[in-house]
Amino acid sequence: MQAQAQAVAHKLTSLLSACVSEGNEAVLDASALVQFDSSALAVILGCRRAVRARGAQLRIVGLPDRAQSLAKVYGLSALLQ
Repeated sequence: MQAQAQAVAHKLTSLLSACVSEGNEAVLDASALVQFDSSALAVILGCRRAVRARGAQLRIVGLPDRAQSLAKVYGLSALLQ
């Protein structure tokens, strides 16, 4: 799972970073996320860091309730809003 998460993170961060310019917003639709663990949250947070490094914001939509609950357990809810 870890290797898969790293591959997804690399691809997503590259795509999101390429699609935003400073001051813009990128949207990550997480509604298709059906299996997740802390690795999935790490991927999302990596995407957030990459987008913010470009001076843009990342808006996450469609994050399943179970993923939101997991984020709350780890104290990450505010970062995913």
